[in-house]
Amino acid sequence: MRCAEVSPKVIGIARHRLQTDGQGVSTLVAFHGCPLHCRYCLNPQSLDKGKFWKRYDCMTLYEEVRVDELYFLATGGGVTFGGGGPCLQSEFIGKFRELCGKEWLLTVETSLNVGQEHVERLLPVVDRFIIDIKDMNPDIYKQYTGRDNEAVVCNLRLLVERGRGEDMLVRVPLIPGYNTDKDREKSCRQLEMMGIKYFDLFTYKINSCYDARETNL
Repeated sequence: MRCAEVSPKVIGIARHRLQTDGQGVSTLVAFHGCPLHCRYCLNPQSLDKGKFWKRYDCMTLYEEVRVDELYFLATGGGVTFGGGGPCLQSEFIGKFRELCGKEWLLTVETSLNVGQEHVERLLPVVDRFIIDIKDMNPDIYKQYTGRDNEAVVCNLRLLVERGRGEDMLVRVPLIPGYNTDKDREKSCRQLEMMGIKYFDLFTYKINSCYDARETNL
């Protein structure tokens, strides 16, 4: 597939993020569309039915973000793909890597709740995976997101089996009203048993989140 034939919806581009998504200066590219419907969505524009997005082919996006290439190369940074569900745009990210070359750090911020074929496509082109697993308990996960977490678990195992454990940061949030500190401890133990080493523990601040139940999304 040619680069111009892949044109996903992008809801925003944020430049000059310093050590927000790992090392160096990065630019965040946020895609429209997400496989989940989380109760407290941190980025509701990714599901909004309005036209709060713009289509980009990978050449157009590359030309727009390469203005910061000197920052990327000097600091070891690059582009972070988020949203939304960036793994759903695995073909686009692969084409983008062909344009930017190997020097830029490419990161995805993802729920990892996608078909394994997307992760397979991303393995050779993405340097770093930042994964928000919500909670490893399948009941808690489904209650909060509206979907089961079977694909998440399978994709986590795939990344570890392919030797990418050092390239994964797994976010394990405390979600008020859904899980507890004890639930989160269980999640971390389960993840450690899978071979995952690096965790980001934090608490969702509900007053800064978007309640998807109050909309028709």
